[in-house]
Amino acid sequence: MENTRKYNPDLGAIAWGALFILWGITELFPSLPEGTGALGIGAILLGLNLARSIKGQPTSGISTTFGILALLLGGLELARPLLHLSFELPIFAILLLALGSILLMRSMKK
Repeated sequence: MENTRKYNPDLGAIAWGALFILWGITELFPSLPEGTGALGIGAILLGLNLARSIKGQPTSGISTTFGILALLLGGLELARPLLHLSFELPIFAILLLALGSILLMRSMKK
């Protein structure tokens, strides 16, 4: 008889594993530029939702939002030396405010 069982990986578990590996790498190599971890987190979260979409599974709006915000945070952290700002820009606080506003507006629409 032919084995018709298909391999169906748990995409969430794969994403968590990738996040822990990324976290370990950023802890092992503190010389990595600021924002590297956030960029990686954003890529993992968006990649998770892309894989879910390709497989026909429902995607998560909150992890997509976190992924986009993490990419923004990482990109802005990496670009900080190039921006030559005369003041310290509270990027993480600004992104938290943006996320909170998005969540509030989304819940008020319902």
